[in-house]
Amino acid sequence: MSFRIAMPLDIEGEPDKYPQVFSELGAEFVKKQCQNEDEFIDFARDADALITIASLLPVTRRVLESLECCRLIANTQVGFDCVDVEAATTQGILVANVPDYCVEEVADHTMALLLACARRVVLLNSLVKKGSWGLTPDDVLIKNTVWPVLTRLSSQTLGLLGLGRIGRAVAIRAKAFGMRVIAYDPYIQADMAERLGVELLEWKRLLNEADFISIHAALSASTRHIFDDSAFSEMKPAACLINCARGGFIDEQALTYALREGKIAMAALDVLDTDPPCPNNPLLSMDNVIITGHSAFFSPEAEAERWRRPVEEITRVIGAEWPRVLVNPQAREKYVSKWGPMKE
Repeated sequence: MSFRIAMPLDIEGEPDKYPQVFSELGAEFVKKQCQNEDEFIDFARDADALITIASLLPVTRRVLESLECCRLIANTQVGFDCVDVEAATTQGILVANVPDYCVEEVADHTMALLLACARRVVLLNSLVKKGSWGLTPDDVLIKNTVWPVLTRLSSQTLGLLGLGRIGRAVAIRAKAFGMRVIAYDPYIQADMAERLGVELLEWKRLLNEADFISIHAALSASTRHIFDDSAFSEMKPAACLINCARGGFIDEQALTYALREGKIAMAALDVLDTDPPCPNNPLLSMDNVIITGHSAFFSPEAEAERWRRPVEEITRVIGAEWPRVLVNPQAREKYVSKWGPMKE
């Protein structure tokens, strides 16, 4: 029986190449748009490997416990919080992700949002199209409301929540603008931060000192809604919050209140807690909020890479090799007991 790969999503583009690619490996590929957990289970029950976007269709404990043959879940995202990794490990199922894809895109997008906040690009564009022009003698709207809050980046401090691959890429870009860069990341060694010219600080001090804060951490139970009322009360009134990571880091009710009450100045968000957001989400109508609709990750180059990587990982598993990027290495022992030894 051939190795069977299932994708519980009907995505166009690079996955259209999968049937031929996997056929050349002697494997079978099938895809179907599953609408719920039951459909997911029925479709994938006998699959040897899954390719999925877990944020669109979570890989839950119930799904995992229903998989009869699965060896590998290849999640085509950096984040894997929508995969029950603990349950996968218990089942001896390997979980792979693509942690180094779209790093450049997200870092560039973060800097674009930071610059848009610092120079109030979106607001200026809107005002000019409505007839304002700062140099016009009788037009005081831009001169009196926007110009006073424009900032010189070399005098500003960027605070990073997370100093992983993307956080480090953002730090390099920000340093090129002459910014002071500080970070909170309890998992990063001080010498790595020092090599980047980044100061590692405690959480409260980062909130107190940063003019801009950008999120580049992993979403977990401990970081969900880490930006709440208490966090916003510690930030500078002129501070701007940038999020190109996951919407769950921010308590949106607290953010809305902070923006309305002037506790912070702006937010620039590529993601929201509900994606896509409810039409009546107040953040959508606020002038001091920029929202870019979950676009930070995208470029044609990144898109091709993220769909190529699962093929590479599945090819390794078919050849009795460990995936190059393994989220749960602790699953190895159980995997070997079920499927036999792997090449080291």
